[in-house]
Amino acid sequence: MTDTKRKVILVTDGDEYAKKAVECVAKEFGGRCISSTKGNPTVLSGPEVVKLIKKAKCDPVFVMFDDSGFLGEGSGERAMKYVAQHDDIEVLGVIAVASHTRHAEWTRVDVCIDKFGELTPYGVDKFGVPEMEMGRLTGDTVYCLDELDVPVIVGVGDIGKMAKRDHYSQGSPITKKAVEIILERSGYNG
Repeated sequence: MTDTKRKVILVTDGDEYAKKAVECVAKEFGGRCISSTKGNPTVLSGPEVVKLIKKAKCDPVFVMFDDSGFLGEGSGERAMKYVAQHDDIEVLGVIAVASHTRHAEWTRVDVCIDKFGELTPYGVDKFGVPEMEMGRLTGDTVYCLDELDVPVIVGVGDIGKMAKRDHYSQGSPITKKAVEIILERSGYNG
């Protein structure tokens, strides 16, 4: 029996910088970015996102979710939970994006990547600077990640930014490294 589940990487950011970074990296790994999931906040529902994932030409499929800093579970998190728990979807991992959220929502992470592309057991802030707490990242669309059964969560600063260190014109090296870790740790062999 073959596995027909779509292989998906979730990204907890959806602004224009994130979109360009994720599109750049998806292409490099032979995957697809569902660009229409861009939005701040996410406007597509979980069922709409699943339909788009199923139409993608190849795996891994990169999907963006954003809550725009709203307190608690916002539209991005509701859609992300629906996708992550769908029977036809296998989440390979999550790129958890740090932010200066006003409400201090956080999640546990397996590893973070700082703005220099170095792995760190400490959380990072939106600039990619390591923080004081180990294994914890503050962001605005990370509230529900602890509830999801995913193989790996990689924390990064503000995707596509970090003082241009992750800019798409440079190949988005920090996002790329996060994807490499997710693919390796999930055992994905596309």
